[in-house]
Amino acid sequence: MPRQLIKAPGADRNMSLGFLATWWIETFVVQGPGDVEGEPIVHGDEFTGFIVDCYILDADGRRMHDSAFFSRPKGCNKSGVAAELALFEALGPCRFDGWAEGGETFEFLGRVYTYQKGEPMGRPVKYPFVRIMATEDGQTGNTYDMIFNNLEDGPLSQMKAYGMRVNRGKIDLPFGGEIIPSTSGAASKDGGKETFVVFDETHLYNTKQLKQMYDTVSRNLNKRKKLAEPWALETTTMYMPGEDSVAEDTYRYAQDIEESERELLPGEKRKVKVKRARLLFDHRWGEIEDLADEEALAQAIDDAYGEALNWNTRQGIIDDLYDPRRTEEAARRYFLNSLTAATGAWVTPTQMAMVTKKAITWRDIAPGTEITLGFDGALTNDATALIGCRVSDGALFYIKIEEKPDGPEAKDWIVDQVGFDARVHWAFNRWKVVAFFADPPHWQDYIDAWEKEFGDELRVKATPGSAIKWWTKRDIQMALALERLHQAIGLKEVEIDAHPVLVRHFINARVWDRRGGTVIGKETKNSVKKIDGAMAATLANEARATYLLKGEVEKPTFVPRRVR
Repeated sequence: MPRQLIKAPGADRNMSLGFLATWWIETFVVQGPGDVEGEPIVHGDEFTGFIVDCYILDADGRRMHDSAFFSRPKGCNKSGVAAELALFEALGPCRFDGWAEGGETFEFLGRVYTYQKGEPMGRPVKYPFVRIMATEDGQTGNTYDMIFNNLEDGPLSQMKAYGMRVNRGKIDLPFGGEIIPSTSGAASKDGGKETFVVFDETHLYNTKQLKQMYDTVSRNLNKRKKLAEPWALETTTMYMPGEDSVAEDTYRYAQDIEESERELLPGEKRKVKVKRARLLFDHRWGEIEDLADEEALAQAIDDAYGEALNWNTRQGIIDDLYDPRRTEEAARRYFLNSLTAATGAWVTPTQMAMVTKKAITWRDIAPGTEITLGFDGALTNDATALIGCRVSDGALFYIKIEEKPDGPEAKDWIVDQVGFDARVHWAFNRWKVVAFFADPPHWQDYIDAWEKEFGDELRVKATPGSAIKWWTKRDIQMALALERLHQAIGLKEVEIDAHPVLVRHFINARVWDRRGGTVIGKETKNSVKKIDGAMAATLANEARATYLLKGEVEKPTFVPRRVR
């Protein structure tokens, strides 16, 4: 099942208020407007697990996550889950109140919850301030509508007897506090002290005003951090690449967290891009190469929807997805929650998913194996990458990539040239390197040194005049090398390391037409989205092809297949 679940380091579901939260929600909250309005809520393992993860505590009873990201396809009741949590945050025992000895109880509106030994006990927030964000003026959205219906007519309407006042524009809570729906304009003028915020459908937060609203309200959460432990929930369907929405920003942040936790190569120092990860990231999607394959599509829908198939029909989703008025890109985004290709993309996320399934790494390449290397270098303003390619089957694997960081750390940054030199030596010592193609700019002194030390070991030269130097600015040669690798990816004739940085570099690459043919580059000249890993992989693949062409090894059998 394709799912990316990132939690804070050390997060333990046994230390969560989420079980209490689930009981409270299923006891006092009912379904919102629609066919099942007013019916009780019952969660399965998947949605219960998300709620439990939201409320995981550390040993001191402090929240481990101060933001959560819940990404599911259209029709998965994301707004409903947000409303459930908002009601619990407004009226329920949502903060730590000690560890249970066993047998202690919590009572609310005549219903009793009994704590198990070692379970965290809960208490309400003092003066809760719950904000539900809307993207347009006059729009309250599904989340606030469900909150309003519950407090107006559901079991929680009993709280009116304690002073709760329910209005469309604002809800005054019984013992102080409020729930309000807000637009971007209202939030920017309000120096609020929120304890819980819902940012619903953040793939739509793609304008300057909406992103400023998100930043303003997110900063407000720090104002009551010590006692109230505020937090925010983002719900979304997959974003449109290139729109720079809040959802895309959070998705990128999650990848940074994952990259910071990856396995290191021998002698490699960890460079943590995210120093203190407090994001809960729960993203589920479906993968399929050909939407016309209904059997595979049914499995992809099962993967994407999970528990939400309890209230959706698989056939109904397929019918919606096949609506001829809908583009394939929209169908994949909304109904499979799948990342789609940006305009001008060299390869699609689906293509990369198909060729990274085996998750090959450098550990799978036995010592002494014949390999080729590809290198694309920068110095102060981009990324530098060293990629390997196994000669026997063309498998491409990550060796080292360094990127210019974002933010203040970018000032005076320079790539670790000594570290790359050490990694090149490590590769030559571990494997039998038969060819090495490297783009020379900024690295000519190092490449000269590598040629002197390793040139005699290489079985083929990069160019007639150099064992290693392979200039990527030669458009004709570069276009042909890119076409070779692009075809192998399209035909699924190559396996590529699933290392998140390398995959991201492939997906970032955009096609550019030149006189000599089609090459790749960044989406814009100053884009922070790096592609150097894809360039280095192309050089490693081309080095292998050159070696095979020389005829010193047995060429693999090539059987042409049609690209769908």
